[in-house]
Amino acid sequence: MTRTILVAGTASHVGKSTVVAGLCRLLAQRGIDVAPFKAQNMSNNARAVPTAGDDADGYGEVGVSQWVQARAAGVPATTDHNPVLLKPRGEGESQLVVHGEAVGHYAAGDYYEDHWETARSAAVESHRRLAAEHDVVVAEGAGSIAEINLHDRDLANVETARFADAEVLLVADIERGGVFASLVGTLELLPVDVRERVVGCVINKFRGDESLLDPGIDEFEERTDVPILGVLPYEDPGLPAEDSLSLPPVGERAVRGADDGVADARAVTVAVPRTPRISNVTDLEPLAREPGVRVAYVPPDAELTDADAVVLPGSKNTVDDLLTLRDAGFGEALTAFDGPVVGLCGGYQMLGERIENAGVERATDGADAVSGFGLLPVVTEFSRKKRVTSVSRRLHGVGPLAGANATVEGYEIHAGETRAVGPVERPFDGRGAARGSVLGTYLHGLFDSAAARAALVDPLFEGERPPTPVQSPYDAAAELVGSVLPPARFGIGRQKGD
Repeated sequence: MTRTILVAGTASHVGKSTVVAGLCRLLAQRGIDVAPFKAQNMSNNARAVPTAGDDADGYGEVGVSQWVQARAAGVPATTDHNPVLLKPRGEGESQLVVHGEAVGHYAAGDYYEDHWETARSAAVESHRRLAAEHDVVVAEGAGSIAEINLHDRDLANVETARFADAEVLLVADIERGGVFASLVGTLELLPVDVRERVVGCVINKFRGDESLLDPGIDEFEERTDVPILGVLPYEDPGLPAEDSLSLPPVGERAVRGADDGVADARAVTVAVPRTPRISNVTDLEPLAREPGVRVAYVPPDAELTDADAVVLPGSKNTVDDLLTLRDAGFGEALTAFDGPVVGLCGGYQMLGERIENAGVERATDGADAVSGFGLLPVVTEFSRKKRVTSVSRRLHGVGPLAGANATVEGYEIHAGETRAVGPVERPFDGRGAARGSVLGTYLHGLFDSAAARAALVDPLFEGERPPTPVQSPYDAAAELVGSVLPPARFGIGRQKGD
């Protein structure tokens, strides 16, 4: 019989995604057939994966964390791993994606009133298929499982626990403070039937002497009769972030990568404008993991004087993010910048001369045509038809990726098409556009390619680059989680030597 473990949290961003990925990798390493699952996700970081089901055809969208967790489990990601995805687009609306297909834009009230039952049915169907195909399903909750205002419609937490007959593992973040209060309070607020499913708790992101927690752990277990299964240290295995909570608020600056070990090489800074509706920021994380490379998320009004390269990321609402950047003066800063510039998906559209049929994309009223930054002689025309597909393309090194020649595996998720209105070089077999030091492409996952990363950043270094780490983030997550949560703690499989 298939077992489902629901990794729920006391709050958002407590480390649920990492725990799920680590457990999936640990179980897979022990020869156990495991798959991830998240009934409902809210994120603008998505991946294109094959659709699931008997009549499946083509590709659909899932949250990036479920794609990561599927890779950790060693199984091909499909839309069953995340059957319901909400992609915020501004003005209180989200795009609803069911079984990988976008079905419309809805405010929260409309979603819960008119579409929640459909979403629940999709989640039940997907879990049923996963349970029939695998020995263990490791499900991820969303936010806090103790939101009592949502308990009658909490698809990712309460409903998943019930329809999946799941054992619940509760994760809390000690860095936030009040970890025991948050654990006790969460248990007290759970529906009785869900509270009975809690098999243990995990304290995450601990720094220092773990023995200092012992008195609190003892009293917590005595009060609740729920064991603390482990205390995870504060470590980042380098998994892609689930959503923009990991980014600074709009208007602030934050740097990822190049913290240590760059004394022998000048760190390279890749500036990324932090727009209000930024999406697919996982495109930038391979760059941030490159030794000696800093990815700096900068405000829309930032100057680019300390940047070595600029990457314009994707956007859930290209038009409104373009207007935000233009109004803040980012266009002038970008025009004056003389280093390499790469636009990814929405960023590619912004680099062009204009966007037509703009009302399809924008959440606010306005003109039907909007001027872009004019760095590429291309024009984008939006349509309501969405392209979602996985792709494999040959990269022909041109523009800021000169010298790169490799096959790049990635995906496309975008509405509308972009056409050249002037001479451009084509980086991908007739697709994308480059002119001078500027390149645009719809290919998400470009910088997963080592050749693409090297082509962009190697010419920017002064001196020798630091060596590249070899451990995969999936194995690092397994080591982190397995250090205190071996599968045997759940009665799943046996560890070597047992």
